[in-house]
Amino acid sequence: MPHHLALALTGFLLLTLLTLGLGLQLRLWQTARRWHHLLFFAVVTGVLLSGGLAWRAGRTWLWLLPALGLLLLMPRTRPGRGDHWRLALVSAAAFVLGAWGSW
Repeated sequence: MPHHLALALTGFLLLTLLTLGLGLQLRLWQTARRWHHLLFFAVVTGVLLSGGLAWRAGRTWLWLLPALGLLLLMPRTRPGRGDHWRLALVSAAAFVLGAWGSW
């Protein structure tokens, strides 16, 4: 069940990413910007890996595609603005639903 582990690890990374993003939005940590970007790429990689492992295990991997699509739209938004954090929350919700569907 490596896809369960990948989903759980990606969920943890996503939660950390959202926490750092909230801290940046509230201007609590200005030095966390690099970590925020690194975690974003780790979450995208985790969603891809989770989908691949779910496919390999014969699980429903298509549930993760909306989360991946929304995450890939994230660079089109401007950080610090409302559309950026709204898209981040919608992406997180799509990942939670996708993880639930492919579990």
